[in-house]
Amino acid sequence: MTDFDLGYSYYSQVSVREEILQRLPASISVALGAFVLWMAIALPVGILTALRPRSRSDRAVTGLTLFFMSAPTYWLGLVVLFLFAGDIGAFPIVGGAGSYVPFSQDPGAWLESLILPWIVLAAAFAGLYARMIGENLRDTLSQDYVRTARAKGLRESRVVVRHGLRAALTPIVTLAALDLGLLLSGTILVETVFNIPGVGRYAVEAIQNADLPAIQGTVLFGAMFIIVAILIADILYAVLDPRVRY
Repeated sequence: MTDFDLGYSYYSQVSVREEILQRLPASISVALGAFVLWMAIALPVGILTALRPRSRSDRAVTGLTLFFMSAPTYWLGLVVLFLFAGDIGAFPIVGGAGSYVPFSQDPGAWLESLILPWIVLAAAFAGLYARMIGENLRDTLSQDYVRTARAKGLRESRVVVRHGLRAALTPIVTLAALDLGLLLSGTILVETVFNIPGVGRYAVEAIQNADLPAIQGTVLFGAMFIIVAILIADILYAVLDPRVRY
């Protein structure tokens, strides 16, 4: 194999590389959108739980985290479709089963078709990340250099964000890189439930058809995404923690 030639599918006789590249935008749309959503939820909630330990909000986050971590993704996706899908839902809001629209075709319809998959994936990760950010930030705020910053008279918001949160996010970056790499390599369950033509759905079809070149191609692409995500995480370490640059 040369020039990233992954061979041809036994089932469709189509180039595996071309098939993956054609489906890649859908997987990237699902993964990045869900990642942005769950981090947008986890950051403020994590900061709140760190500043108010053992409060009602802290206990509520713990309970929701346990619930969504225990709920299988495919079950949560089916529940969301049953309740909120625009075509089959009891309380139709947006999107629906089989309604994915490429961004190049209609950006508005693309956004509407991905809201429910984003919510399902974000629910599975947001609570866990909020708990981790809260615990790490709580430990960081008890360090000597943070007390020194407060003694200098800095505003509490500046102490929390500039001195506490940056250090607390370092282990989060590692976990986020691995999770994002896995998501980019194929959100198999979500793409199957919501009928999204992404790399994950392609991997499922390849396994069902015993299509060896397609299976090998999706595995190689998944490994590549994880390596790239870890490399980006290493670069972000230097941005978050000045000690890394030294």
